[in-house]
Amino acid sequence: MSHRSLLGRTASVPFWLDRDRPAPLPRLTSDTRCDLAVVGGGYTGLWTALLAKRRKPDLDVLVVEQETCGHAASGRNGGFCSPSITHGLANGAERWPAEIGDLQRLGMANFDAMERDLDVLGVDCDFRRAGKVSLAATPWQEDGLRSAAALAAKHGERVTLLEGDDLRRHIDSPLWSVGLLVHDYATLDPARLVWGLRDACLRAGVRIAERTEVTGLVTPRTGRVRLRTPHAEVSAVQVALATNVYRPLLRRLALSWIPVYDYALVTEPLSDDQLAGIGWTGDHGLSDAGNQFHYFRKTPDNRILWGGYDAIYHWGNRVDEALTQRPETFERLAAQFAEAFPSLTDVPFSHAWGGVIDSTTRFCMFAGTASGRRIGYALGFTGLGVSATRYGAEVMLDLLAGRDTERTRPAMIRRPPVPFPPEPVRYLGVQATRWSLNREDRTGRRNAWLRLLDGLGLGFDS
Repeated sequence: MSHRSLLGRTASVPFWLDRDRPAPLPRLTSDTRCDLAVVGGGYTGLWTALLAKRRKPDLDVLVVEQETCGHAASGRNGGFCSPSITHGLANGAERWPAEIGDLQRLGMANFDAMERDLDVLGVDCDFRRAGKVSLAATPWQEDGLRSAAALAAKHGERVTLLEGDDLRRHIDSPLWSVGLLVHDYATLDPARLVWGLRDACLRAGVRIAERTEVTGLVTPRTGRVRLRTPHAEVSAVQVALATNVYRPLLRRLALSWIPVYDYALVTEPLSDDQLAGIGWTGDHGLSDAGNQFHYFRKTPDNRILWGGYDAIYHWGNRVDEALTQRPETFERLAAQFAEAFPSLTDVPFSHAWGGVIDSTTRFCMFAGTASGRRIGYALGFTGLGVSATRYGAEVMLDLLAGRDTERTRPAMIRRPPVPFPPEPVRYLGVQATRWSLNREDRTGRRNAWLRLLDGLGLGFDS
């Protein structure tokens, strides 16, 4: 059976969103005032609104979302939940070696707090803290995992190196020879998480306007900030920008990130015997250790979500819903799935979709304020934001309040990422980097271009 035929009946909607969804909330049709206006109804915006109400229950908070909550990255991602706020220990240790201990501790505290919040708030999103295994397919990837295990031991991260039968008890495939199990890692249902946070916000008294695009932001020298929408204006004491890849509304943010498209497939449900045949009887997630890597996990009804590898940037920071469908990538993913799991080559796929990631040059979030602390922002989560968005919300609220906290002191918050260059240098640089990373995956050698980026401190190493 051809890979194309296995994709013949796929739904082009994200698997997580292909079910009954909450009814859209009314759009904003008349002028209003509030204490805090949050622009964006994904994880970052909803956590910001919810935590702001927790800090000050009488605060009037309004969330303004251009589509519906969870329409973008928050409802389309793979549902992996890492405790890291630095896009992994290795990335954080390389960029902020003097602070990595504190950053690891802050990330774990946030991860634990998120799990507690989900329990207290009654957010049923199938949160499973079952770990994640990274997998090596080449000798140089094996060396990388052994180095990662040593780094983890140095910094108190709980990991286990898996080989032989230990690896086959987690996954049995002809591709992978060594694995590294990170114990403090979770999977969840990303759409149910965003819908649960939306419901928790409403119960806390947060106002939410959906299908209301913010088209402009006016900041007088003093006084309230005004947000323009197609049918109404919002006058706010403070504004929190949680816009992810969409128009940032502040000119200073224009070169801070690029939108990168990522794609995923989901299979039809598998039997317990089929999953046992590939050694996957636990709830852990998996990924491979290449630069162009796959991520994969099981769903509650025994499907496999298989995503990643291609990371596509379009000229001029283009963001368009049409770009979430890319047949050549879906066919490549299907072929790679068959290579990883020969016993599942005849399993058809039910869903194929894409989403867009806001990637920074250092591969992790940044935050700051503008206009005399009347505007705050937290952006750039680079595909690892399911728990880090909660941390970003806490940081943004601290900054808006002018509070000096252990969350605001690290250099990753005090110093912004190196900006991307303008076009055409940006596009050419991204393409050169993709080619070089692919070459490193095949040969194990890092070329002069990647070494130059390393020397400049740019985040193209994962």
